[in-house]
Amino acid sequence: MGAMLLASASLFSFSECVQAENVTPSPTATPAANATASSKAINDWCKLITPRLPKVSFNDCRLSKLNPSGGKSFKGLPLMSRDFAADPRAKRATRVLLIGGIHGDEKTATAVVFKWLETMQKTGVQEFHWKVVPLVNPDGLLAGSQSNKATRVNARGVDLNRNFPTPNWEKEALQYWQVKTKSDPRRYPGKAPISEPESKWIFNTIKSFKPDVIISVHAPFGVLDLDGPAEPPTRFGRLHFNRVGVYPGSLGNYSGMHQEIPVLTIELPHALNMPNPTEIARIWQDMQGWIRNNVAVRSK
Repeated sequence: MGAMLLASASLFSFSECVQAENVTPSPTATPAANATASSKAINDWCKLITPRLPKVSFNDCRLSKLNPSGGKSFKGLPLMSRDFAADPRAKRATRVLLIGGIHGDEKTATAVVFKWLETMQKTGVQEFHWKVVPLVNPDGLLAGSQSNKATRVNARGVDLNRNFPTPNWEKEALQYWQVKTKSDPRRYPGKAPISEPESKWIFNTIKSFKPDVIISVHAPFGVLDLDGPAEPPTRFGRLHFNRVGVYPGSLGNYSGMHQEIPVLTIELPHALNMPNPTEIARIWQDMQGWIRNNVAVRSK
């Protein structure tokens, strides 16, 4: 499970991007200096990832106003996120964690989240409190010397969506991988649960953000799936509900089944080809309607 190599032709090296990300705004710095540091971090990150994404330009990425979350990939790239506060008049708004790109080769799963970020910025005040993370596995997206060599796994060869601490993980996750997948390297769960910085960051974010629901975007099965205590949706756009199974170490298994935080998985129809803009908008609208009508606000 050796580390995957990044494209040598990337506009910025990982070390350059990490240096930009590590320019933490100083309490004594001027607002202008802090803004410059934040702008450099997002610019450098966007120059790395947008050549690998369908229908997402550098300007689209830059205008998303993502910020370093504090988490990093194994190779040191920042995990970028953005919060959208709910209408302050709401007594207790539903908290939604929206993540994409947990598998690096599912490029539309990141690109679609960028399109929803654009929509959220245009609509202003939100009904829900969102934490949006469009790309959880930047190392997988950037693996290889060509854009078509992105990998499902992270830089250490671990499937991040099999690396969460479900009960009996040590026995079940590795056994499932060896027996059911015939030791498929694309589905290697790792040597221990939350052994990877990316999955550990999601784990810690769930603990700190305390979402009422998690929306995880994948591809290419073209269905909806749900784990946890909520009424499943019938459809989002053209995507219909169809359970895909529960796996040892998966986010749905960990959060939905054992933490009782619903995990709604959106499986887009293609990993490389984007849905049309109308379908992207329909999925977004249907998702919000489902959250509004079926997700309970959890007591804290």
